[in-house]
Amino acid sequence: MRVIAAMSGGVDSAVAAALAVEAGHDVTGVHLALSQQRQRQRLRSGSRGCCSVEDADDARRVAAELGIPFYVWDMADRFAEDVVDDFVAEYAAGRTPNPCLRCNEKIKFAAVLDRAQALGFDAVVTGHHARLAGGELRRSVDTAKDQSYVLGVLTAGQLAGAVFPLGSMTKERVREIAAERGYAVATKPDSHDICFIPDGDTRGFLDRRLGAAPGPVVDAATGAVVGEHTGTHGFTIGQRKGLGIAVGDQRPRYVLGIEPVSRTVTVGTADLAGVDEVRTGAPTWTGPAPSLPFGAVVQLRAHGAGVPCTVTGDDDGGLVLVLHEVQRGVAPGQSAVLYEPDAERGDKVLGQAAVARAARRTPVA
Repeated sequence: MRVIAAMSGGVDSAVAAALAVEAGHDVTGVHLALSQQRQRQRLRSGSRGCCSVEDADDARRVAAELGIPFYVWDMADRFAEDVVDDFVAEYAAGRTPNPCLRCNEKIKFAAVLDRAQALGFDAVVTGHHARLAGGELRRSVDTAKDQSYVLGVLTAGQLAGAVFPLGSMTKERVREIAAERGYAVATKPDSHDICFIPDGDTRGFLDRRLGAAPGPVVDAATGAVVGEHTGTHGFTIGQRKGLGIAVGDQRPRYVLGIEPVSRTVTVGTADLAGVDEVRTGAPTWTGPAPSLPFGAVVQLRAHGAGVPCTVTGDDDGGLVLVLHEVQRGVAPGQSAVLYEPDAERGDKVLGQAAVARAARRTPVA
């Protein structure tokens, strides 16, 4: 196949490109320039950020060692609109988005795949830790590094144009392969946090974009104002730290609700923070849509554990997930990724839908 290897400059994409060459594919390396301020992003800061000029240089060196063509595709404007602006708008609306999922959906497997296919390429190779088996998206064998959650938004058509060479190996083995080949990126730290917020200060980033919008922090049990905030965008459902509140007892409080219009953040004790019903927007499926109702395992956060659930539909085209275990920290805007419940096939991704709201069906004990 003629394939584009998306080369971020990290060890995963370097080894994925190398394995694609080794498999006999006709490989062209591409680094995505996603920052609109690239001159300010010369250097990374440890494991924070990505897509810097330094990363492009690292990717270029690996491509040279592989003897493959290498190009930089400028997608900064598309990334700013589809990922960064979406991220800001979601927080402004009181939701908690996942920008990595949005980047996979809108950039890597939409804009990049579309351009690649228009140029006559068959697929895009990435360093994601996930597997494709018979066209089905599955978890990586390295569960600690599994990235199937942020790929759950992809459609069957997009998966047909994707290649994930690393899904059958551990991250340790990936680094070993890079070291065996003498790649300088073999010991390069993994990227963490949000790539376009390299200092890790999400609240500061949103403050600069949205400005101050002060309002009250209210205790759910008493209705009393227990604090003030400078913007609801500084909070997410389930948050415990950094609330800036003063309450009359020592019990920890969690964010239970965010109302951007009234600028109210509601907090409460742990017994009020659990939910067992999640309602979503319209789903996307990685294959044929399952017949409702059906049983599944749902993952509600990028690094969360799977929870058994029963899936039905609602009148608005969304899903209703009845959780078999009470969960905390289920925030609107997050992706609810559904997996096959069968013990032998529980690593298969069925699809996903964005959380619209969550509630408690069963009485609080």
